[in-house]
Amino acid sequence: MIKRALVSVYDKSGLDEFAQGLVELEVEIVASGGTSAYLEEMGIQVTRIEEITEVPELLGGRVKTLHPNIHAAILARRDEPDDLSALEAHEIRPFDLVCVNLYPFRETVARHGVREEEAVEVIDIGGPAMLRAAAKNFAHVAPVCRGPQYERVLEELRRNGELSLETRRELAAEAFSVTAAYEASIAAWFMDRNSFPDRLIPAFEKVLDLAYGENPHQRAAYYAEIGARRHLLSQVDQLHGRELSYNNLNDLNAARLCSREFELPACVIVKHANPCGVAVAGSIENAYERALAADPVSAYGGIVVLNRPVSEELAELLADQFIEVLFAPGFEDGALEALQQKPTTRILLDRERRRHAPGERDYKRVLGGLLVQDRDWDVDDRAGMKVVSGSVSETDWGDLLFASRVCKHVTSNAIVLARDLQTLGVGAGQMSRVDSVRIALDKARELGHDLGGAVLASDAFFPFADGPELALRAGVTAFVQPGGSKRDGEVIAAVEKAGGTMVVTGRRHFRH
Repeated sequence: MIKRALVSVYDKSGLDEFAQGLVELEVEIVASGGTSAYLEEMGIQVTRIEEITEVPELLGGRVKTLHPNIHAAILARRDEPDDLSALEAHEIRPFDLVCVNLYPFRETVARHGVREEEAVEVIDIGGPAMLRAAAKNFAHVAPVCRGPQYERVLEELRRNGELSLETRRELAAEAFSVTAAYEASIAAWFMDRNSFPDRLIPAFEKVLDLAYGENPHQRAAYYAEIGARRHLLSQVDQLHGRELSYNNLNDLNAARLCSREFELPACVIVKHANPCGVAVAGSIENAYERALAADPVSAYGGIVVLNRPVSEELAELLADQFIEVLFAPGFEDGALEALQQKPTTRILLDRERRRHAPGERDYKRVLGGLLVQDRDWDVDDRAGMKVVSGSVSETDWGDLLFASRVCKHVTSNAIVLARDLQTLGVGAGQMSRVDSVRIALDKARELGHDLGGAVLASDAFFPFADGPELALRAGVTAFVQPGGSKRDGEVIAAVEKAGGTMVVTGRRHFRH
């Protein structure tokens, strides 16, 4: 039976209904300072913590609940005579429910410019101690740590007069996960000065369940990293369409990262985590038309990311295509209505304004472990590049930079053909670079693209001259690649002999 509850919360959302529900069930409420004042204002009778500890709050509130009269009341086992005798000897009445949520450490340190002393002051000590104590003693005490649990707890109490052991076990599991994630975020903040600490403690919380994973026999969910300033679906509203799937999110991630490379109106179309059509233009309408024309076959059922609002004119063009996910920063009058004629298209509104979060890490799960690296945020520009063969016109510079930035987001070995700020052919994920060149050239030819005067970007050096020679024979006139091969001289000489241009970046962008 729940006869006595300890309540000490920072976030008071939903607390008045929960506390009133407990009172109606004849549960005595004991509350800490701020919580007791809040509940008393609501007209709810409470017993203040200091009446039990007989000690006022100390150190500006740092010490309130760290007292034997509190923790003994939480940790006492009701089936242990010695525990009950100890409570009786010290005139301590046990708690049956502990409702605690924690100071907003993650929210505080996520703010730009927060001072260290501000962050330290929102490290909760008493809250995690009480939650862990209640969770440890779940056989007799119910730990409640989140607002969404309130209604479920009240419903079960109203229905059965008590909480089942299974419910208390589930509440304990969530309490331990909440405190573990909380401690992990604090540890991560302290260790932030060390890029790769000896112990890495990432913590994630579920954003949504997914119907299944990459394949129907795999279970799946989407989790956001706790403490991250933003994540894939933060500041994103789904306006229309089916629920998002695992593959949708994986492809959306690839498309969003690629689109961040461009400031001018740009469209990125992704299929199976690789860009199949990318274009930059004077208008977003033209950018979409050229991205689609780059490879309309692969674009079928793809992910479309735009970096400008969708006009009614563009919406009509988009509505003519089968699109799995459409992602844009806005929709003008009439555009959304036109797009909603396709019931399955997932339409996402991007409300984010920041470009990226510096210092973010990439994680790749491996057998029994985790590979961790800095995210490859760097954007290549011509200042860091060297022309080693031929000369580069301003038009070619634009195409070379465009192709290089797209290539960074193609699975290695990556080759991108482009002209006039439009991809013409993409070769991805091959074990040999020359095969990627062949695939990119074949795709461009199949789609009727004229390769005369096109440029080629490679995400890593050419180990042999065979790849560039194939492209030169097809009409490609300029190349951009990192360089660094033992045979750089042979590769450059082959391009120079054909009258082509070679630009070396000095920086590789593998994406495995």
